[in-house]
Amino acid sequence: MDRLTYDPATEQLTYRSDKADGPTAGTAALDPLEFLARLLTHIPDPGQVMTRYYGWYASRTRGMRRRQAAGGAEVEEPVAITDPVHWSLRAARYRWAELLRRIYEVDPLTCPRCAALMRIVAVITDPAVITRILVHRARSAERAQRSRSPPPAPHRSSARATGGPPR
Repeated sequence: MDRLTYDPATEQLTYRSDKADGPTAGTAALDPLEFLARLLTHIPDPGQVMTRYYGWYASRTRGMRRRQAAGGAEVEEPVAITDPVHWSLRAARYRWAELLRRIYEVDPLTCPRCAALMRIVAVITDPAVITRILVHRARSAERAQRSRSPPPAPHRSSARATGGPPR
């Protein structure tokens, strides 16, 4: 605030920089509204993240370095849970469904026909089986398109106008 002065006679705001050289050195005389507009561009919207840290400055790598410095030991790799007793499969399914609901705004566990709650019967991870299912679905869709009703016949009035018999 010591670097700002306002002159009511000229209605000008003067900003004096504390730098001796560089692009921000010197003074700037601004209209008060222009100064406020420039100042407000630096204030983020609520919840907006202005600084993102990657690599060396990221929280994860800083924490790993802190643990290494404190204990002097190597950082342990995360442990993969292989025993289903330690975690809830039902909870994992519902977290998966909640993420899809947030992204696509559609509940993946609700039946599209009757709106009843569906349950997960199996998880298929074999690429050959997935390919067979998708090929079968594509063929079924092709058959459904071919089995639709034929295009409408021409009107009888057009047949009479040409003088030919109706077909």
